[in-house]
Amino acid sequence: MTDAPLSTPQKQVLLGRIRGAFGVRGELKLESFTDPADAIFRYQPWALRDARGVERELSGARGRITPKGVVARFPDVDDRDAAEALLGSEVWVPRDALPPPKPGEYYWIDLEGLRVANLDGVDFGTVSHLFSTGVNDVMVVQGDKERMIPFAEPDYVKSVDFDAGLVTVDWDADF
Repeated sequence: MTDAPLSTPQKQVLLGRIRGAFGVRGELKLESFTDPADAIFRYQPWALRDARGVERELSGARGRITPKGVVARFPDVDDRDAAEALLGSEVWVPRDALPPPKPGEYYWIDLEGLRVANLDGVDFGTVSHLFSTGVNDVMVVQGDKERMIPFAEPDYVKSVDFDAGLVTVDWDADF
């Protein structure tokens, strides 16, 4: 028996979600998490993941910005029924398909797994995930307890050091 090297699963980034059909010719309403919204079309091929977690690769999607948001056209989706069948599907791409973030900006996926400690050196655990409240982003830290820390620089997040794998926060250990 030969030992084969284990492949490391590639990190994937959620770039968008299909919100519904647009018209009767197979166009789709696409919620894009890119900035600008139509930049989502630059990062193909996509892994299109349905609600059951089944993925298929998709290339050749194109779209436009309308007053109602991003409207997309996918190859082989030619009518409203085919478009509605994709409702809720998510658009994923490999992390390395995205450009490097600008200084002081971060992809949330790059923060996941980093250790979090406060200014006194108290270890809070690791970044589980982040989410947006609409007002600010929140970093969820899993450790001895779950902490939700506003990802606001420099108020609460003092530094992010990828080399050390550490996010330093100004946050009370008892909170």
